[in-house]
Amino acid sequence: MKIRAAAPALTYILLLAAGACVRYHARPISAPLAADAFESRRLDAPDLAAFVASTMGLDTWPPPAWDLHALTMAAVYYHPDLDIARAQWAAAEAGRRTAGERPNPTGSLLMGYNATTPASEVTPWIPEAALEIPIETAGKRGYRIAEARHLSDAARLNIISAAWAVRSRLRGSYLELYAAERSSAIFRRLLEAEDAGLRILEAQLAIGEVSPAVVTQARIERDQTRLSQLEAAARLARARAALASALGLPGPALEGISFPFDDLSGPLPDVPARGARRQALLHRADVLAALSEYAARDASLRLELARQYPDIDLSPDYQLDQTDSKWTLGLSLILPLLKRNRGPIAEAEARRTESAARFEALQAGVIGEIEAAVDALRTAADKDRTAAGMQASLELRKAVAKAQFEAGEISRLELLGVEMELASAALARLEAMAQARRAAGDLEDAMQSPLDLEAWTLKTPDRTSRPAKERKDD
Repeated sequence: MKIRAAAPALTYILLLAAGACVRYHARPISAPLAADAFESRRLDAPDLAAFVASTMGLDTWPPPAWDLHALTMAAVYYHPDLDIARAQWAAAEAGRRTAGERPNPTGSLLMGYNATTPASEVTPWIPEAALEIPIETAGKRGYRIAEARHLSDAARLNIISAAWAVRSRLRGSYLELYAAERSSAIFRRLLEAEDAGLRILEAQLAIGEVSPAVVTQARIERDQTRLSQLEAAARLARARAALASALGLPGPALEGISFPFDDLSGPLPDVPARGARRQALLHRADVLAALSEYAARDASLRLELARQYPDIDLSPDYQLDQTDSKWTLGLSLILPLLKRNRGPIAEAEARRTESAARFEALQAGVIGEIEAAVDALRTAADKDRTAAGMQASLELRKAVAKAQFEAGEISRLELLGVEMELASAALARLEAMAQARRAAGDLEDAMQSPLDLEAWTLKTPDRTSRPAKERKDD
């Protein structure tokens, strides 16, 4: 009778446990659909507009200028490397939930039969219910949670490292596009000047004022400039494709988009090496992630040390022995006689030592990277200033030559020679400026901080289209 009364309660418990289970949600991946979704990405997408506008505080869309800062926000939204880093952080966060879970008790139902009891006196059946309750000792759950928390912190910081890697590639592509556009324009001006000069020399050759060798040399130089101009045009096409890739966009998404590059015209800041080192060692994401990983290894060692002490299993038991109720309480534990967890402790301690060594190696590498980047930036900045001075001098010389030409003091060919010399100086200045900007970018990467200390917010966009109920189940 008591067994029949307990059956509905047991059924209710089983149904309740089944209802609390997380359900499977299929999320198939289709290569054609994924390709279509990628090809549909644009810089004027409404979802990107909402993300960038909220991050940058813009009241209008699109932004006044697609500078490096605005493009960085677009790359943070679109680039798949950040999706991978976010997914890894989500897995680490799920690991925190796993670490905090407590072991479930174990229930068992037994049915005994007393064959020596006459059936006419009492029932020979002996139902029995047993429960086994595991109890973790020595703070194991707390150490497990601490390890998972530190690993989650490291994964979160790795998002910032991934963002800086994306920004680094984007900055390089952005600078390359600037250099390609400017060099293409300079080669075009140089080619126009050489074409004009060649026509003058050919006319002089016709009347015997110059030798054929002079014209031939001018023609060779003109042809070389034409080839350089064609290469500059190809470089420009490659640069736009590389910029689209760095943004996580298809190439056609940049069609019709112009970049003023105003943010590349300002002076380079002078960053002291000591301040750069401090900025990197205190705020660089991979340094902080290495510290979190060391803390996780330390918690893992504490967990292995705690596992020297056995857990306890409480085993309450109820038995209905022929109308007699009998209760028992059992206590069981593993006796640490042969295995004392020495091996896992040694492994955990070695991993902690390795993590400490990796942190020290990373710290030393960061210091060396900072010092090298600061020296390279200073050298490149000096070279850029020298090239700028030379270009300014030639600009003055061109102005004087133009006035002399208008006054009839020099020939058209001499004026074109000054213009060609100025174009060559402009190419040298462009290369020096690009080198200085690359050095500044290397220092930003080493510090993982903009040189102008302009804050840019890293947010995690949600581009999923899953139903709200499904996200809640997750």
